[in-house]
Amino acid sequence: MIQIFITGGTFDKDYNFITGELYFKDTHLHDMLERGRCTLDLDIKTLMMVDSLEMTEADRDIVIHNCRKTESENIIITHGTDRMVDTAGALARAEIEGKTIVITGAMIPYAFGTSSDGFFNLGAAMAFAQALPPGVFVAMNGRCFPWDNVRKNRSTGFFESLDSRHV
Repeated sequence: MIQIFITGGTFDKDYNFITGELYFKDTHLHDMLERGRCTLDLDIKTLMMVDSLEMTEADRDIVIHNCRKTESENIIITHGTDRMVDTAGALARAEIEGKTIVITGAMIPYAFGTSSDGFFNLGAAMAFAQALPPGVFVAMNGRCFPWDNVRKNRSTGFFESLDSRHV
């Protein structure tokens, strides 16, 4: 079984066509999995719906607690891209043994339709969560990075290695 924890981020934002603002209503994950014809055994739990720029250390503690508590050895966390590397570091420092934790997100909300990268990133994260050894990873743009070898390039909008290491 794969445990999926939802924390919000652009992945789950909706668009108000009148005001032009992005906001949280509910997760899109269930629709994405149905549309993708996913047949995996999943347990999905919404922990919070926050923009990662507003994520606090207390929020990260909730994520860590739930990763420790779940019986699943394979965990995916949907997360905002701005602070996803920070959360990955917090998880790694928590030394959660025997679990593969993959954090993913989207630069463009799923609600924007086919222009969103969320669907692609979710599928990649699901594959990585099943194939990687225990540890903490970030999966974005079809690539997977160890937690301590990744950054969001704010100029290009892509995630990249700090050096040549990636999975």
